[in-house]
Amino acid sequence: MIEHLGLSIITFAKQLGMPRPESLYQIRKGNFGISPDLADRIVRLDPNIDRTWLLSGIGSMLKSKPLESVTIPFYPQDMEEVMPFISDTITSTVVQVPYNVDCDYVVRTFSRPMSDPSTVANDLFLKRITNLDDMVQGNEYVMHIEPRVLWRKIRLLKEDDGKIRLVARNREDFPDIIVDRRDIKACWRVVARVAILES
Repeated sequence: MIEHLGLSIITFAKQLGMPRPESLYQIRKGNFGISPDLADRIVRLDPNIDRTWLLSGIGSMLKSKPLESVTIPFYPQDMEEVMPFISDTITSTVVQVPYNVDCDYVVRTFSRPMSDPSTVANDLFLKRITNLDDMVQGNEYVMHIEPRVLWRKIRLLKEDDGKIRLVARNREDFPDIIVDRRDIKACWRVVARVAILES
């Protein structure tokens, strides 16, 4: 987006009214996401930038760009049942979305560690990653670690790059788990999440 606007990161920070560009550097590195307040500032600077894209990465950067319609396979059974066999499982159910989210499939989960108290289930848009070195700290992943399937945020361990800390949203009831990278049989990045709330 900064390249699209033809600005340096320092000039961009100044135009947004930020005293220093450090937080923009951290966002660019993937250490932080864009806050709603920062998204609003950016859209005020260039109203053609899509706010939803800024906050989620879904859709197109520019509002004027036409949206694509994409069909994605949907697995309504719990992710813990389907993920170990997902590459061998065919589903006739699909999700039609009006934009390209660059994911392989959507799975439903009833997992409590990552859910808000009012959430009954979550539909996760997942993208398979084959190289664990591509994992980004703070992002959410679904991992098949025999015999379980876990959905957690990750924290990379500086003291031991062969291990990963898995962190739940609800850390009070679900403590952190340290896993060895070699034990991860398969891994998917959570591209997007749709929470299904109690009615």
